[in-house]
Amino acid sequence: MATVAGKRADHLLRVLGLAFGIAMGVGTMIGGGILRTPGDVADRLVEPWLIMLFWLLAGVHALLGANVISEISTSVPKAGGLYVPTRRAFGDFAGLLVGWSDWLVNAAAAASLAIVFGEFAALLAPRLSPYISSIAASVLLILVGLNWVGVKEGSSFQKTGSLTKCIMLLLLVALLFSLPPLALEQNAADPSQNVTTWAGAILAYLLIYGVFSGWPSPVFFVEEDKNSLRNIPRAMMISILAVTLVYMLMNAALLYSLPVEMLRTADLPLAAAMQGIFGGVSGMAIAGLALVIVASCLNGVIMVLPRILYGMGRDGLFLTKATQVNNGGTPDIALGISAAFAILLALTGTFETVFLMMGALVIFTMIISELSLFRLRVKEPELARPYRALGYPLLPILLLLIDVFLLGAVIWADPFSGAYMALLILVCVPIHLWLRYQKRLLPEKAD
Repeated sequence: MATVAGKRADHLLRVLGLAFGIAMGVGTMIGGGILRTPGDVADRLVEPWLIMLFWLLAGVHALLGANVISEISTSVPKAGGLYVPTRRAFGDFAGLLVGWSDWLVNAAAAASLAIVFGEFAALLAPRLSPYISSIAASVLLILVGLNWVGVKEGSSFQKTGSLTKCIMLLLLVALLFSLPPLALEQNAADPSQNVTTWAGAILAYLLIYGVFSGWPSPVFFVEEDKNSLRNIPRAMMISILAVTLVYMLMNAALLYSLPVEMLRTADLPLAAAMQGIFGGVSGMAIAGLALVIVASCLNGVIMVLPRILYGMGRDGLFLTKATQVNNGGTPDIALGISAAFAILLALTGTFETVFLMMGALVIFTMIISELSLFRLRVKEPELARPYRALGYPLLPILLLLIDVFLLGAVIWADPFSGAYMALLILVCVPIHLWLRYQKRLLPEKAD
């Protein structure tokens, strides 16, 4: 339905397509992590072939997840993200838990990305170093303003940013392969002193899979895609394949350009490898690349946040005001709430505390979402399923076992992450009881 100038839209607008879905998947997966993580991974996985294998396995893991999420998101094609099919399968409490976890994790990610943007801006202009928090708040406000105008404007920025950073990364890969590799200094550490351990391998995989996080982002726009039942699964699969290829090529280029011993100790491996290309200005070149990478990723997260609150508000799990949509198709009240919280985190630095819970929460919400697939198959066998998970039930069971193992590994590596996860569950209990009480006071709303 067309909107009238000067009036609010009464619904989300179906103006997006496959290109946007791919840009969202690529844009939210390729963040600042690819600039730092390869060195940390190489420090735990000594053998180059093992490094490449783990990056490939993480891509396959994401594809297994997309196979499951594609079914449940197109079976219940409503805005809000992973909480929607979870609520359909298990009720309000599970929906509340997944929805709030998703929103909290993305708000912390937005604050973190804005801070990283400020840090790299300070590398380009050292005089900005005392103003990193202000830069973070400013870039958040600019991108929020862009998305406040409308979904088309946010979509255009996302498509341009995702394409630009992919091209830049692939060009750097080609440059690294075109130059002779750097020689190992004589005083470098003896590689025989390092071996790959089980604990190191698990932590390395958790780091890599974290760099792939963001692949479900097209799901949040299922009500805004002109052909969502077809495009959402395709967008997730294509973006995961594309990002896996970019990550594999980047790691291959780094392993070619740098001795493993040098890669292991580099905070910014790409900057170390680029010394042979740009010399002393390599740090500034990386900072410029990082600004493009981070801005595109941050814009994607900002677009996701209000869709979560919009869906929760519509289902009675958040303020009804969050369902208001402006003439440009943006849930502006939900965007304002999300922006205020993310800016507060960026200015105070408390997002680091929120990040302590992210590792366990992200995997925990994925496990509940995967269980939703089995629950809905049993509970609603006649539910329309435009996309049916391939290899059911074996591949979804394999995915579930992998994620349960990873959740245990995260809690083992960082018990505080598990404690924060348990605390969030406990906090959701009284909120759920209060919401249920409120619903009893109102006429039952149609689902």
